[in-house]
Amino acid sequence: MKQGIHPDYKEVVFLDVSNNFSFKTRSTIVTKETIKWEDGQEYPLAKIETSSESHPFYTGTQKIMDTAGRVEKFRQKFGAKATGKKSA
Repeated sequence: MKQGIHPDYKEVVFLDVSNNFSFKTRSTIVTKETIKWEDGQEYPLAKIETSSESHPFYTGTQKIMDTAGRVEKFRQKFGAKATGKKSA
């Protein structure tokens, strides 16, 4: 690798602020805060709002919208007016 052109790739702790879940991984993110990790060493701390521990897709709490029902209600309410077709 060419020296001096790549960002510093280091271990960083990410903290999900919505549920206090944290994990350590490698990243090039630059942070101002640090945290003492389980191994006793200090690492840069990146605070995030959503992780796999709090995102509805991964936790299984996502809601599926009934778009077919909503579209059908719209068509019943507005009928031909919504499509721009004139009724005979």
